[in-house]
Amino acid sequence: MQGLIGRKLGMTEVFDDKGRRVAVTLIEAGPCVVVQRKTQVRDGYDAVQIGFGECKEKRTTKASMGRFKKVVTTPKRHLAEFVLDQSEEIKEGDIVNGSILKDVSHVDVSAMTKGRGFQGVVKRHGMRGGPFGHGGHSKRRIGSVGQNAFPARVSKGHRMPGHMGNVRVTQQNLRIVKLELEKNLLMVEGAIPGATGGIVFVKKALKKRVAKA
Repeated sequence: MQGLIGRKLGMTEVFDDKGRRVAVTLIEAGPCVVVQRKTQVRDGYDAVQIGFGECKEKRTTKASMGRFKKVVTTPKRHLAEFVLDQSEEIKEGDIVNGSILKDVSHVDVSAMTKGRGFQGVVKRHGMRGGPFGHGGHSKRRIGSVGQNAFPARVSKGHRMPGHMGNVRVTQQNLRIVKLELEKNLLMVEGAIPGATGGIVFVKKALKKRVAKA
């Protein structure tokens, strides 16, 4: 199985196997329940849909409750679909946890970034802004956005003020520093998108990062 659903718990520092102090992000890696099994014969591809996080029954639709009762599990708040590895046998109702990453060295983590609302170009795009002294009146403004007499328009894709954050971002090739299966705890090197307590999607890295000498 290629991945699972988890929850971001925060950041800390640990010492790795080589005695180096590294900043890590703590992830609650599962446990997830297999809600639906998709097959090549019926659906055209092999995958599983897993659920994570408890949800009240009164907040679940009748159609979804029927699926959860079929696999004898409580309603789940978050659902996601992951492709199965070759010759992997998983059936509906099985529990999936961090053990699928036991032999994996790097992962890709996807999550929704923090929402920043409407922001200007200084914060949103890192622009310098205008002069703050000597009577400057364009301190945090964007400045000129157009062109001269020709073509006399704003180019497409020009960086402008607007909505910032609350988009899905994937951080690739994060090294697994430690995996504690008893606590469903996964430690990955570096930072991942989103706020503490947010839902994350952990997948096996497609391409392993080349370690620096």
